[in-house]
Amino acid sequence: MAHSKQALKRARTSQIAREKNRSMRSAVKSAVKKVSKITDAASRKEIVSEADKKIDKAAQKGSLHKNTARRLRSRMAKRANALTKSKA
Repeated sequence: MAHSKQALKRARTSQIAREKNRSMRSAVKSAVKKVSKITDAASRKEIVSEADKKIDKAAQKGSLHKNTARRLRSRMAKRANALTKSKA
């Protein structure tokens, strides 16, 4: 247990930050999974752009490292393009 006021406040803020980061990373993972389950090309652009926004926002807020975000976007786009090409 924290002994000083500063340590107590730091523990509280760390907990809040942890919950926000966890929530944001979870949303990113869900969006990427949604992209991998695309079946038709018509909805592909919308779903991919939504996932891109979530990834960018997480990187901007510091929940994801910027290189991790770039890697996720690259792999996601590659999978989405491969899926639509194979369906056509």
